[in-house]
Amino acid sequence: MADNQNFHLRVITPDRVFYEGDVDMVELNTTEGEIGVLPGHIPLTVIVKPGILVITEKDGEKEAALHAGFAEILPEGVTILAEIIEWPEEIDGQRAEAAMNRAKERLASKTPETDVARAETALLRAMARIEVLK
Repeated sequence: MADNQNFHLRVITPDRVFYEGDVDMVELNTTEGEIGVLPGHIPLTVIVKPGILVITEKDGEKEAALHAGFAEILPEGVTILAEIIEWPEEIDGQRAEAAMNRAKERLASKTPETDVARAETALLRAMARIEVLK
């Protein structure tokens, strides 16, 4: 059970409960910037932006590539509803590199049919996957 030194984190995807446990801190990217959550955080709901989810437990840190979703932050816990989230061992590095290169090419082409927002999101997701592998 969470106490005043930690809080409960639950990360849920459409397919599974990705993570559930008591943690000391959580860091994630939001549309408003990167945030860190400690026990007793003010209530907040945020939109998740692609990046690295850092989970700090008493025994150390875990990292995952978090791609999109929403987070509900309450003083006693955090719930992240993620579209996609991956542990490093679930990521194909070559595929992530290829996706990053494709997204960069789309952004560089500047053709009228290029969906810039989609290409930027694809680039951020690929970069998060590559970063979590390092």
